[in-house]
Amino acid sequence: MNEIATLMAQLAPKEGVNDTYLSGVHVFRSSQYGARGPMCYSQGVLIVGQGKKRVYLDNQTFEYDRQHSLVMTVPLPVECETFASIEEPVLVLMVDIDLVQLNYIIRLMDEHHQIPKDLNESRQSGFFVADNTEDMDCSVIRLLQALQSPLEAKVMGEALVLELLYRLLDSPDAAPLYALSLSHTRLSRVEKALNYIHKHYGESVEVDTLASLVNMSPSAFHRSFKEVTSSSPIQYLKKIRLNKAKALLQLQNLKVKEVSTQVGYESTAQFSREFKRYFDQSPGECARL
Repeated sequence: MNEIATLMAQLAPKEGVNDTYLSGVHVFRSSQYGARGPMCYSQGVLIVGQGKKRVYLDNQTFEYDRQHSLVMTVPLPVECETFASIEEPVLVLMVDIDLVQLNYIIRLMDEHHQIPKDLNESRQSGFFVADNTEDMDCSVIRLLQALQSPLEAKVMGEALVLELLYRLLDSPDAAPLYALSLSHTRLSRVEKALNYIHKHYGESVEVDTLASLVNMSPSAFHRSFKEVTSSSPIQYLKKIRLNKAKALLQLQNLKVKEVSTQVGYESTAQFSREFKRYFDQSPGECARL
């Protein structure tokens, strides 16, 4: 087991998501193969210490492993496949992207004329895969070491997360991270609309309202939204509602009708049909798992 995996294993004694002493930083462990299935990835950085994960988004397939990190610049519903075993569990460091921290670093880089001049608008998708450089691995090791101690996590944790973000911004594929920080870019506008969806998914959400919120015409907004998320606004909203519903069914003792209403469906029958189609199991079957 490599040093990064060893440190992650110490922070992840149980299956699933393990909290650390630092807010916004978690370590995920899974000791079994996970078949391809729908889930929602949050906005953040995913760094593998051991094992491999494969992500399917629309017609794209990409992997992240010990050599490659996944950066989600916006929250995205995807399909994911996990490659792990008891002998070699998958271990993943999960770091939320804090826009205040990101903006701080980019402002400093701008003051030192270190912002890349060739930021390509066409490369501003909702995610990118970054190569794990030696500098990046050193940053990850320092962060994982600090997370072993509540005092060190409190004293040095935030600075070490800043260092990690800085290393990611040095990636040749980091245009989406810069775009997230710049208010006039397509990606930052779509991200604002996504934040609205995640706060109001249980209500009626109109595409025209979202377009107006980010000062775009409905047609331009629809096109930009599709380019960033690989989904239309309506498809994205539906996937978010269904993923939220699955979490409610598994974590809370609620009836299917209550859940369907809570996530914004007017018809329980329609909710059940779409849930079954998306997850390949009925809401009732999901609740019993």
